[in-house]
Amino acid sequence: MERYKKDFPIFLSWASKGKPLHYLDSAATAQAPLSVLRAVRNFETRSRANVHRGIYELSEHATEAYEGARSRTAKFIGARFPEEIVFTKNTTESINLLAYSLGKSFFKKGDRILLSRAEHHSNFLPWQMLKEEKGIALDIVDSDENGEISFSSVEAALTKNTRLAAFSHVSHVLGSINPIEEMGALFRKNGVLFVVDGAQSIAHVPIDVGRLGADFFAFSGHKLGAPMGIGVLYGRKEIFGSLEPFMRGGGMIQEVSTEKASWAEMPARFEAGTPNVAGAVGLDAALTYIEGIGYANIEERDRALVYAMVDGLSAIPGVRVYGPKDANTRGGIVSFSVEGVHPHDLATILSRDGVSIRAGHHCAMPLMEFLGVPALARASVWVYNTPDDIRALARGIEHAVKILRT
Repeated sequence: MERYKKDFPIFLSWASKGKPLHYLDSAATAQAPLSVLRAVRNFETRSRANVHRGIYELSEHATEAYEGARSRTAKFIGARFPEEIVFTKNTTESINLLAYSLGKSFFKKGDRILLSRAEHHSNFLPWQMLKEEKGIALDIVDSDENGEISFSSVEAALTKNTRLAAFSHVSHVLGSINPIEEMGALFRKNGVLFVVDGAQSIAHVPIDVGRLGADFFAFSGHKLGAPMGIGVLYGRKEIFGSLEPFMRGGGMIQEVSTEKASWAEMPARFEAGTPNVAGAVGLDAALTYIEGIGYANIEERDRALVYAMVDGLSAIPGVRVYGPKDANTRGGIVSFSVEGVHPHDLATILSRDGVSIRAGHHCAMPLMEFLGVPALARASVWVYNTPDDIRALARGIEHAVKILRT
């Protein structure tokens, strides 16, 4: 399972210093492969220019690279048209853009939005904003005792006034894989717009937005090895194309006078200002890298590593694992607590042994309250992780317990 680690320079860099790096925080940010770093450097040194504006060769090269990344992204997630892809900074900006634009013309007082308590704040706060500003009600679905959201609970929560549902594909805390396809069919049947937060699924499972029944699908490039600062919002053209823009400025207008303005067609109307062209080029390279490995191989590695992690952590006295126990029903994320040890203290001691995990409320405070904990520790895997990383985590926890309980 070491075969892919050599593609990531950061591990070679740490090894050359004689320091271990057991990186188990890919759910926050995945490391970038060399092919992505080279693609970005190549753009910056050979093609750097503003896009869509310059009538000269350098700008044309940059525009070709930028729009090529859009076409590649559309194909990668099964979008029908490249213009259904809008580049943003990240998932957070994507969902905020969507909530703002829908709030301008789609929602009215008394409408309802369906969410789960396990959502990342990025897929919770923008809809809560509409509750405060537009008088929209939020209906909340809870996870069951296995940390999973059942289809029956979602179906039961629907009302005649439900206009939109927003769910994560994979929980960033519990690791559970939600029944998105079944949800999508249900919402489409009932005329409910469906927003899918794909931040934790895009690097691990193949995505087909049509098969998922998603009207909108958002993800961040840095979760799959692309640069930070590039995100994607897919939107079904029939709906997306009728929305008001989120930001206004250069590049998104059709015509401007001193009295009024009209907006360009998709996707330009949602991409005001100079875009992150290098980020889009890096995203293109990251998608190519994933295609080279194949999702079947990624899913197989995820299952093996998650099974080893759940099994190994559960065997340590005082450790409680949250979410599904079956590796086949969870993504590459395992959150856990250690009796008598605060997650921040645990993460600090693990770091001394070269083990990198996340600790805190994970931007999911409503879920933490529901679980009755102030914080959790979280370990997450991707293609460069190996069983040795999982063993290092287990050893580190046992070591931390001895230090903190004495």
